[in-house]
Amino acid sequence: MSLRLPPTTASRLGLTVAVGTAVLLVLASGAVGIVGAGGRPDRAYVAVPAVLLLGSLAARLRPRGMVLALGATALTQVVVSASLLLAGVHGDASVVDVVGITAMFAGLFGTSAGLHAVAAG
Repeated sequence: MSLRLPPTTASRLGLTVAVGTAVLLVLASGAVGIVGAGGRPDRAYVAVPAVLLLGSLAARLRPRGMVLALGATALTQVVVSASLLLAGVHGDASVVDVVGITAMFAGLFGTSAGLHAVAAG
């Protein structure tokens, strides 16, 4: 099945999903906590929006570049979570919960990348 959206609509929707996901990630890691109660280990998640911001600037928000930037952002999400789990600093958070939350955020960044791929043609 093929998604048929005008390129500008797909790109704007992709950007909206990316920004919304980044805001939700910052709120979740800061207020509630992903791998604990919002303490020191959750600060590692600041790397994810940083990769998104730097990648977006490098891509100049052009769809082809945004696909790469968002792929790197999703990968950073997975690497940060895996690093925290392997380091054993996940506190009282269950591994299943951390993996589920990570999959959700990485999936949303991936969805945004897919929308930008549609815009790139």
